[in-house]
Amino acid sequence: MNASAKIVQRLKRDAHALGFESVGIARAAHDPVTAKRLGVALERNYHATMTWMEETKGRRSSPKNLWPGVCSIITLAMNYGPETNPLPELDHGENGVISVYARHRDYHDLIKGRLKTLAAKLLSSAKTHGLEGDVKVFVDTAPVMEKPLAQKAGVGWQGKHTNLVSRDHGSWLFLGSIFTTLDLPSDVAEIDHCGSCSKCLDICPTNAFPAPYQLDARRCISYLTIEHAGPIPQELREMMGNRIYGCDDCLAICPWNKFASAAREAKLANPQTPRPKALVDFLDLDDTKFRSLFAGSPVKRIGVDRFLRNCAIAAGNSDRPDLVNSLERLERTTQNDVTREATQWALMKLKNDNTGNIE
Repeated sequence: MNASAKIVQRLKRDAHALGFESVGIARAAHDPVTAKRLGVALERNYHATMTWMEETKGRRSSPKNLWPGVCSIITLAMNYGPETNPLPELDHGENGVISVYARHRDYHDLIKGRLKTLAAKLLSSAKTHGLEGDVKVFVDTAPVMEKPLAQKAGVGWQGKHTNLVSRDHGSWLFLGSIFTTLDLPSDVAEIDHCGSCSKCLDICPTNAFPAPYQLDARRCISYLTIEHAGPIPQELREMMGNRIYGCDDCLAICPWNKFASAAREAKLANPQTPRPKALVDFLDLDDTKFRSLFAGSPVKRIGVDRFLRNCAIAAGNSDRPDLVNSLERLERTTQNDVTREATQWALMKLKNDNTGNIE
């Protein structure tokens, strides 16, 4: 076994010890197919108001545009699978449903720390074999095409819902990457195993997939509830149901989840003190309570006004007239025009649904 192979063997052993379920390596080569797909998505405005995607198009289209010195890219995946299927939660309109990935500690901080530890171990291992190199670590915040790179590294494949799917872990995977100047042996790329299945496309409540492997963010509930700052289009509001932060439908329905298991990383497992789920509790939040409740959570970054906008729409879809008082209080107290408009929509809908007349 040569030095590079020994380094990779140690790398993968260290990665698993740090909580990563999968690790793979790919060459940092230009991928014209991925670059073309990105260009088409941007031309069709599938990125909606996420202008940073257009601004970083050049760096995103090729790893070497981001870092000319990179030679190998290590993709790592950490499982965050839930203990139970989240889809039945959508039947309880009195509760607000938060995407599985955001129910625990912010994965950016957790994974970035582990990547830095692993990267240091990698350089130390390389040095013992007489090799010098440099590294950079990325977790979802840099212009990195993580999912195509993960497929090239054999970690999984990009499914028809555009998310990564693994034969071993299903759809519940966080991704991170280590770019390095070290020349490491590559793994065999994964192939597409979706076949004729279209469950992820069919279940989407807002028809956000114009075609397999294409996602129009303008209709995606995850985008609308997280990235989108303005009013949510009225024609999509009823389709949102009680989803108040993100949406897991296309992930949860994937048949490959039969091989998935619950997260083994303690910080991604069910919290010892669960947060409230009732919309009546969420609608009562002010900025201080919101920051305290979601401290350390990805939810915190959207701010209280956007969160209350989402909760108001969920309340309007709840068919629960007992939420009218909470909505009326929010309408009086909010200083945010977008939140107020969503609240007024919810009040009209609840009163109309329960009396037959708009009061």
